[in-house]
Amino acid sequence: MRKIILILFLIPFLSSSQSVYETDFNKFLDDYKEYFGYLEEQNVDIENIRNHYLNQAKSIKSKDEFISFMEIVINEFYNGHISLNTNISSSNKIIPTGADIYAEKIGGKYFISDLRKDFPAELSGLKRGSEILKFNDQEIENAILKFLPKSKNIYNKQMYQYALNMLLAGGRKGERKITVFQNNKVLDFFPNKIAFKKYDKLLELRKISEDIGYIKINNSLGNSELISKFDKALDSLLQLKTIILDLTETPSGGNTMVARGIMGRFINQELPYQIHLFNEKPYQTVRKWIELASPRGKAYEGNLIVMVGHWTGSMGEGLAIGFDAMKRADIVGTKMAGLIGAIYIFKMPNTKLGYSIPTEKMYHVNGLPREDFLPRNLTQNRDETYRKAIEISDNKK
Repeated sequence: MRKIILILFLIPFLSSSQSVYETDFNKFLDDYKEYFGYLEEQNVDIENIRNHYLNQAKSIKSKDEFISFMEIVINEFYNGHISLNTNISSSNKIIPTGADIYAEKIGGKYFISDLRKDFPAELSGLKRGSEILKFNDQEIENAILKFLPKSKNIYNKQMYQYALNMLLAGGRKGERKITVFQNNKVLDFFPNKIAFKKYDKLLELRKISEDIGYIKINNSLGNSELISKFDKALDSLLQLKTIILDLTETPSGGNTMVARGIMGRFINQELPYQIHLFNEKPYQTVRKWIELASPRGKAYEGNLIVMVGHWTGSMGEGLAIGFDAMKRADIVGTKMAGLIGAIYIFKMPNTKLGYSIPTEKMYHVNGLPREDFLPRNLTQNRDETYRKAIEISDNKK
């Protein structure tokens, strides 16, 4: 994710009939109407949303109540790249960063498709393929209604996907009781009771064999210190025939400087790696450009295999399509997080709440939207991805 900060300060004008919360709600929707790059793709009708929620906005009495209200409004856009830049104790975790379960609706039922490696859901004993029956003792079909768009009565696959995974991510506080049909039994799991310590390193490095090296990025694509750490790690593996670059734990995105720093170590010439498109709606013009990666330092010229997954988000997705566009790596993994666009940050005039808007559309250099990219070596889950990466590595010896 290339995160561009654009904070708009406006002098609020309140009519005698509008509260600060109603004004900020309308400003949020006005900004989305003008700047959101995916209105058509997400089938979003701003005025329908406004009409549905306006009476609620008029009745809000406190800032915390307004935050909770806006968190519901944001579900109308059903994508993890759209969020407020603040939270309260009742807020839900955002996806994919706050999620450790990836689930899908299949044939009217709900199943766990993937589990985040070494995170609480997996550590609690939940298994891929288990049917999800309840969340916190509520039937799953009813529980997901909280996160489905309220201004619509017909839901597509993407809406169900978003709602289900938001639900299973759980709140920032409180318990998660997940009831599943697993091993021919109805079982309850409590992931939040699992003692859990996140990784404390920007990356992990090891040699898998005499010929294969492995570098895993630990959700640090937004940290400029990663560039020097990556250089040191890569330099220690330059003599190996194959390197596996693991991007399966990059849910929070990052910035293009870090991404270009990584890509630059694998090329000997300037190459295009992604396309940006910004729709200048007021003027009926489009600004479109190709971003290049440039060589940097001593290039690794061996085989490169890039692992991606359901927790490869935003700039992680940009890296994957970049390596694919430059024909520099074999991409292996599941469909990625599908976070849409590059985001700008806006601010409400009265409450000063920040919010993200995906404004620039992002594309593979072949014209494919980034969110639609699928690896040529497609897998179903992270463990299968790792096995496939090793298999490809062995075949290249």
